[in-house]
Amino acid sequence: CQDIDTCDYSTNNVRYWNDGLNWWDNGTMQHDLCEKETEIAVTADDFCDTLSPTGGLRFRYLLFLDLDGDGIMETVVSSADLATRPLGQVLYGNATTPLYHGGTPWFFDNTSNANQRYRFDIDQTANGARIIWRNATSTKLPELAHGRHKIKWIAEDGCGNEAVCEKTFEIRDCKPPVVACANVNINLMVGGMATLWANDFFLYGEDNCTPTNILYQKLAVIRADENPGNAFPADLPQSIIVTCADQGTQIPVQIWLQDAAGNADFCIAYVDVQDNLEGCENAANATVAGTLETETLQGVEDAAVELVITNATGQQGVITQFSDNTGAFNFTAAVPFAGNYTLTPTKDDNPLNGVTTYDLVLISKHILGLVPLNTPYKMIAADANRSGSITTFDIVEFRKLILGIYTHLPNNTSWRFVDQDFVFADPANPFQFPFPENISAQNVLSDHLADDFVGLKVGDVNNTVIANSLLAADERTSATLLFDVEDRMVKAGEVFSVSFKGAERVQGYQFTMNLNGLEVMDISGTGDIKTSNFAVFEGAVTTSVDGPDNEFTVTFRAKKAGQLSAMLGVSSRITKAEAYSLDNERLDVAFRFRSATGTTTVGIGFEVYQNQPNPFVNKTFIGFHLPEATEATLNVFDETGRVIFSQNGSFTKGYNTFALDKQLLNTAGMLYYTVETSTDRATKKMIQSR
Repeated sequence: CQDIDTCDYSTNNVRYWNDGLNWWDNGTMQHDLCEKETEIAVTADDFCDTLSPTGGLRFRYLLFLDLDGDGIMETVVSSADLATRPLGQVLYGNATTPLYHGGTPWFFDNTSNANQRYRFDIDQTANGARIIWRNATSTKLPELAHGRHKIKWIAEDGCGNEAVCEKTFEIRDCKPPVVACANVNINLMVGGMATLWANDFFLYGEDNCTPTNILYQKLAVIRADENPGNAFPADLPQSIIVTCADQGTQIPVQIWLQDAAGNADFCIAYVDVQDNLEGCENAANATVAGTLETETLQGVEDAAVELVITNATGQQGVITQFSDNTGAFNFTAAVPFAGNYTLTPTKDDNPLNGVTTYDLVLISKHILGLVPLNTPYKMIAADANRSGSITTFDIVEFRKLILGIYTHLPNNTSWRFVDQDFVFADPANPFQFPFPENISAQNVLSDHLADDFVGLKVGDVNNTVIANSLLAADERTSATLLFDVEDRMVKAGEVFSVSFKGAERVQGYQFTMNLNGLEVMDISGTGDIKTSNFAVFEGAVTTSVDGPDNEFTVTFRAKKAGQLSAMLGVSSRITKAEAYSLDNERLDVAFRFRSATGTTTVGIGFEVYQNQPNPFVNKTFIGFHLPEATEATLNVFDETGRVIFSQNGSFTKGYNTFALDKQLLNTAGMLYYTVETSTDRATKKMIQSR
């Protein structure tokens, strides 16, 4: 086997490995795989070949491809079998099928002209061969998608002897992105300092493979004197600070970009630091500090606290920092004496944190006057659309969030913060008068160390939010709500209805129903259950019901034949599966399939969930569900596949979490994590910001 050049510096060709649907690159986040024109060849010599009456060596190959980046070469092309290399296509996933004839035909050449469309073929000489693409009029070297692949050559002489050589190789992007930047002139702000952001310098960037929307996620800026080794700053700093010490100088700054393959480059810009407004003469500054806490006194972590400062001459500046795991923030010596400031905290991530259908039960009771919400903060949290009132429309908005229809509330943020010192004129109606969501001070002459806020998680009216990484969710359940279903065999193409009936009355429930080979045609419910209580996705249905009604019917079309109990399952992968008893206890959810031979109960199996929050700044939580108590291992990988963190432990049956601190990772950007047990394994991706 000859050596293979695996480094790709070419520009992505949208014609190949791009069908807009099937192929998917987790790094570039697109359906278009990057590729490289690659020569894969072999040579051989054989004495018997010269004596053979037939003469000539004969070559064939098996090309093993990993086209989904999971480390498994799932697709095989055989030069000796035309069935494995249809025109313009490969048989994705055929590696484990008989004769490699299975799998799914996916296009690698998406030209609309069939005469120009290539197929895999072989070009053979007397003592060698190479892989080619061939169409009706020409041949070319194959454009192989990035990934880890293997070639297996088989050479046969005229005497029937065979020799085999194999070579594993990885086609990878080796070209760093192009980045352009510009110089900046700055007058020092109040207090003799200024914050400059990466976008202040950045002009544009481009890459041969990574699209700009992904490329720009790895934009970073750092002072050159802080990075003498010219190493890519993995924590992605987004700003630099210049002070009076830099006055009258030009500070070199590096503006970095990193592509999805980990290649990085930078340009140099300069900051011309001036003090035309005499900011450096104002030496007396005040400190502004405080805490962000929920009404149950839990610190709100990773909220962005913005301090807008104005000095006596009207010059303005902005400083931002994030609250720590106790909710504390501290702007040391930031505000010049006789100046003004406004302090505004914001946090808009993980909108489902603390929000379940049980909150809808409580909001509904408040609207009906049965059990009013007992604090003004809970009432503000119940206002989904910031209309200044609590109505059934708020329930509709929160339900869309729970069902997975919304990824965030369109007219609200995940958190709101109210000045802790504010006294509501009427605590039973916090919307009667505007309430302050920032704190301002004029003519500052001393430190302000108690600028505290009450943080309220929008949608959470029973105080179940996990406000910081020092807390853990209480996931204990007292029992299981069973939905009875009649089991049966279904035929491919059959349209049929399935009734789901709760075995007991509850206050509400929510869950995801996984579908295996079933397509939803219609959904109907009894009582107050409407179609708005459901959302349909590819391979799943989510439901959220607040109220005692617990019977609904789904009409399916079977895409394949099978046993119904093997085609339906309870899951938490979109909407978390849980129910709420009449005694306010949290319940698990399961299906109980009934048949002539008995009953089968199907609950949640092994599942790994998206980390929350994602992206994250300091800490994140990775949730997973275990059908039985066992040991589990978490592995975190960077984009090159290198393990950068590992943790294992023994966990109970049900929902569990791994807590992940950015300090343990020592990197940033796109990461991958795997949770596995002795029997199960699942992988997801996440983003560590800054």
